[in-house]
This record gives sequence, structure tokens and C-alpha cells, in this order.
Amino acid sequence: MKKIAILGITGSIGLSAVEVIREHKNDFKIVLASANNGYQKLLSLAEEFNILNLNVTNASLKNKITDFPKNTNITFGDDKLQELLSTIECDIVLNAISGSAGLLSSMTAISCGIDLALANKESLVMAGHLIMEKINNSNSKLIPVDSEHSAILQAIGKSNLDEVRKIILTASGGPFRTLPVNEFEKITVEQSLNHPTWKMGPKITIDSATMMNKGLEVIEAKWLFKKDISDIETVIHPQSIVHSFVEFIDGSIVAQMSFPTMKIPILYALSYPVHINSNIFKTNITDLPSLTFSEVDQERYPLFFLAKEVGKMGGLMPAIMNAANEAAIDLFLEKKIRFDQIFKIVQYIIQKEKNIQNPEIKDIISANREIYKRTLQDYLNIF
Repeated sequence: MKKIAILGITGSIGLSAVEVIREHKNDFKIVLASANNGYQKLLSLAEEFNILNLNVTNASLKNKITDFPKNTNITFGDDKLQELLSTIECDIVLNAISGSAGLLSSMTAISCGIDLALANKESLVMAGHLIMEKINNSNSKLIPVDSEHSAILQAIGKSNLDEVRKIILTASGGPFRTLPVNEFEKITVEQSLNHPTWKMGPKITIDSATMMNKGLEVIEAKWLFKKDISDIETVIHPQSIVHSFVEFIDGSIVAQMSFPTMKIPILYALSYPVHINSNIFKTNITDLPSLTFSEVDQERYPLFFLAKEVGKMGGLMPAIMNAANEAAIDLFLEKKIRFDQIFKIVQYIIQKEKNIQNPEIKDIISANREIYKRTLQDYLNIF
């Protein structure tokens, strides 16, 4: 039985992982769980699964939590989460923390030699060079949880990465795939959060609408599969059945397919390197809709192309872009800016800031904090 830590257990990925574990109680045991604000759900899950170690990263909630399961060790603050990760007996960490807040936990897990199932794409976007260096000097395995990267991992199989000519990510196109571009300034928060095929948290749902999420996934794929940005393509695939393609040097193309559910890539990440028997979700080929693929329109998705350019720059710039994007999304969710202004804010920050190659973790964390804060303070000066 694998001992598992689920970080961000009350988010969309965390709750999907909980459903997987409910169906596979003889295979997996949750020994640590964390949440940021959803402490009531955290305590409920702790009781159901007898989770002995809990962490609430939002330390300000400490005085609000007075009733928690007996024999449970509960700590508060991100620093205490890092201490738990450093001391707990654990086989694999599922990092499902949303956004830049997940970076330190990824670094800690790898430093401790624990396998890392990574749903937090920002870890590789912000600090891919540091994480891959740690992986190369660690006993940890880095296993992607994103459906696209899980698909690539499965399609490559035991083939050598030198046999891969091209990686082709698929993207749903989000809720505004057919909306006239001249109507983007009228897009509401509520419309943006209504994704046509996936149920996700607000940050990644907005990223899907702008296709920033796919730009981040291109950068993530660069690190995971050792490919140049120019060798990673993206196509619009509204049905979200094919999760990615791998084109090999002999011209053959392998795809991984299933109905859109995160349960399958989560299960594979937890059971890696084997597929285990499961009845969680089955795809009936005869029920599949017609599958379509098209190119990504730059006028409709400028953030995607901006992210690819930033991925080529490397260094500190991806962290700068990520911080500006997180701030812009928060401004949009608070209805302080329009949907189409998210791109304008991120572009402005990137053009204004200076890049640093090979930044240390302290540089990345500092830049992330300062750029986010500055964007929230100065956004009105951008327009």
C-alpha cells in the first residue's frame, strides 16, 4: 500500500484524487493532507480517511479551528507544511496546490527523495531548471498529473526521448472558442468560469479561457520531456478526447484518449509506472463524438503565444509572467479589469521587467511576490 500526501486536497484535483482513493482503499493510504482555506472539508476528509497529519497553510485560520479529529496532528502555515514533508514517512506527494504557492512543496518533496506527482504546473514554469537539477540528483521520480503530460508520458512509454520528433498538446479552446474577438471586452467573470468540458478551480478555468494554461503546459513539457519550445505544438480539440499526441522520428504518431476526467491521469500518477485495474471510468469508443482539430488563433489567444515566447527566454521571465498573470486573474475575478485586459497587463509587465538567467530559488520567490504585489498596485497605470 502506497502512503500518499495530498497537498491542496480540497481543490478540484485534490477532490478528484480523493474519489480515486475511495475506489482503491487497498492500494493507497493518505498520511498527510493540506488545504488553504477549506479547513472544514479538510477536517471532514481527515475523519473519513483517518488522516493523521493535517496542515492549513493559511495560518490566520488557526484560532477558528477548535474541533478536529482526535489523534490528529494539525499544523498551520506553509513553513510547517515543509517541516511535515521533511519528516513524514511517505511514498508519493501529490502536489495539487493552485498557483505559485505550490513551488516550495515541490522542491521539498524532491529534496527529501519522495516521488512527486505534479499537478502544480507553476513549479516547473517558475523553477524548471532548479527542479530538474534536483530530480537528476535525487531518488525522486517526477510524474506529471496534467492530462496532457500524462498522455505524453504514456504515449512515449519505454521509447527513448531521442526517438521523439515532436510533442503535440491538445487544447479545448475554452468557452470563447467561437465568440467574435470584438466581443471579448464584454466577457463576464461568470461566463469565463463556465468551462465547456472540464470542472476546475477558478484560476485554471480563467487560464483555460485565455489559453495561458496551454502556454504554461508548453513550458512544463519542455522540462519534462527535454524538448525545445519549437518542437512542442498545440492544436485546438474542443471534444477533449485526445489528451496529447507524440510524433516519433519514423513518422508514426501515438495518442492517448479518454473522456475528459482527471481521475485517470491521477490514478496513473499514483500507480506509476504501472496501470492498475480500475472501474473508475471507462471510455466506450462507439460513444465518442466526431473529433476535430484546428490551429490556435493568435488574435483570439494572444497570451498563449506570449507564454511560448517567454518560455524561450527562460531564466526569471517565466516566473515574472506567472506572477503578473496571477495578479491579473485576481483583478478580473474581482471585476476590476476586463477579460481582454488580462493579456495587456501581462504583456506590459514582461516588457518592463529585466530577465535574469539561472535564478536561485530566493530570486524566484522574491520576484513572484514583488511582481504580484506591484501589478495589483499599479494596474490602473497600464491603461
